[in-house]
Amino acid sequence: MQLQVARIGKPHGIRGEVTVQVLTDAPEDRFVPGTELTVEPASKGPLTVISARWNKDILLLGFDEVVDRNGAEELRGAMLSVDTDELDDEDDDEGWYEHELVGLKAKIGDDVVGTVSGLRTLTVQDLLVIDDNEGREVFVPFVEAIVPEVSIEGGYVLLTPPEGLFELNLPEDKKDKPEKDSGSKDKDAQNEAGR
Repeated sequence: MQLQVARIGKPHGIRGEVTVQVLTDAPEDRFVPGTELTVEPASKGPLTVISARWNKDILLLGFDEVVDRNGAEELRGAMLSVDTDELDDEDDDEGWYEHELVGLKAKIGDDVVGTVSGLRTLTVQDLLVIDDNEGREVFVPFVEAIVPEVSIEGGYVLLTPPEGLFELNLPEDKKDKPEKDSGSKDKDAQNEAGR
């Protein structure tokens, strides 16, 4: 199975380096010089890493097959993957990959509150992307205090979110909507009764 580790962004400089959006929690292991990466679309690869360096919070990669800015520009938007068969077994104990989490039910206690639709890998902490029961995206910090249990076999993640976490992403008008609705229904009922 192929594991996506990065998406190529824009060229950097004139020597073929590219910026990448990192999709792995172990970039220092995945982009070691000499590593061969599978590319999607396949016509643009494979690519062999010759340099990996950080420019502030952006990872820059150089490839043996790309020598100038024009070549780097042609790679924009391409996905980079590694073969998971080649990954060390000890990596399994360190966490989960996005493809393992997507589709799991998100539960609070016994209640299913949504489905995992993605994983955002960030510098400080990762975020689980949950599609809640109303179809809204909710971002849940992927830390043990809030996601104490991940059961791949059971098909769920258990959440203990702080109060209000599922409402954080709602627009202001939607946060107050239930109260406004109940108020307007009461007025409608009074109007009906008065007729």
